[in-house]
Amino acid sequence: MPQDRLDSLRDAARTAWLYVLPLIEMASPRTRAFAGGAPPNAFAHGRDLVGPADRDITTPNNDTLYSSAHLDLSQGPVTLTLPPSGDRYLSVALMDAYTNNFAVLGTRTTGRNGGRFRLVGPTEAAQGPDVVRAPTPSVWALGRILVDGPHDLDAARAVQSGLTVQGPAAEPPPPCAERHADWPAYFASAARLLTRNPPPVTDRARLESIAPLRLDDFRPDRFSPEEAAAIADGVELARGDIWRSGIKGQGFVDGWSYPYTRLGDFAQEHHYRASVAVGGLAALPPEEAMYMRARGDLPRALFDGRHDWRLHFPAEAPLPVDSFWSLSLYESTPDGQFFFTDNALGRYAIGDRTRGLARNPDGSLDIWIGARPPAAGDSNWLPAPEGPFALFMRAYLPRPELLHGAYRLPPVRRVDD
Repeated sequence: MPQDRLDSLRDAARTAWLYVLPLIEMASPRTRAFAGGAPPNAFAHGRDLVGPADRDITTPNNDTLYSSAHLDLSQGPVTLTLPPSGDRYLSVALMDAYTNNFAVLGTRTTGRNGGRFRLVGPTEAAQGPDVVRAPTPSVWALGRILVDGPHDLDAARAVQSGLTVQGPAAEPPPPCAERHADWPAYFASAARLLTRNPPPVTDRARLESIAPLRLDDFRPDRFSPEEAAAIADGVELARGDIWRSGIKGQGFVDGWSYPYTRLGDFAQEHHYRASVAVGGLAALPPEEAMYMRARGDLPRALFDGRHDWRLHFPAEAPLPVDSFWSLSLYESTPDGQFFFTDNALGRYAIGDRTRGLARNPDGSLDIWIGARPPAAGDSNWLPAPEGPFALFMRAYLPRPELLHGAYRLPPVRRVDD
């Protein structure tokens, strides 16, 4: 077997595994089960805030109720209805099969009065002011509805009930391999997904680079044992790429990594898109919400839960948002995903809506992070495990100074030296 043929297959498999990973994650049974699962073209409403037991999608928030609908536009348009939300933040992110947010409906874009929108597939002939065209027939609609705390759940659920979708009946999709599957099953699923959701013409160069795998007519049995071994090697290299890369940002500034401008709408940033699919699936674009990660003292930017930490906001420098902000704490899995970790207080995030949050006499604000409550009590405490953990800040509807970098978060500092 010529070495250049084996090298070509190894490189193609490495590139292809990363390229199709977002499609695999979107079609995953875990993703489709999120918020309770529902048949195609129907919403599943998660009626409670996400907690440690919820492990369907990585890096969830504990601020909003989720509503999830997997839409099949191949049978015709669907109608999406958003309820009036008043002062309550509401958004419905519409993601194509490649995880791009091609539209976000709700508070920021379509207003607080709700509305009815006609979602059509890429080849549908449709016009009108309320038409939203999807780049792929498969669409994930993910709604987020702000909850102001346990006392506000019933009111938030009432708004959530007004979020509906109507469309033609569609068959459930066939089973899909997970990202941990061996390469024949993984690429067989990817081939079906690529046929159902053709890539954009602007990805043609990338598709040419993976052509040796023949995903347009994929048959694992066409490869010799040597070729199969080369493909397997390429897949392992791709998995290592994801592990090493994490979520791309613009570097750490005062201990925080800020979102890359292409987050949520990735164009030809295929490697970045794959990293987000694993570590931050369904992330919103920065103009809707900014996700900042704090850098800890352990590898992979994790914090050491054996120590205590403080985030201090000066009175003159509050976080500039037009909706809300929250600091979430997660445990990290070996494959780079993040989930809430249980604690006796039942608090997984802390932010500007946290009841009892106390400011200092000068108007500044301290948030205490650690396994033990601070001496002042637990009003400003975000409980942490004894082991490694990660910190993410969410800022919904960021103001221009945050969005464009004029405002920077203060660093998280260790306080038990």
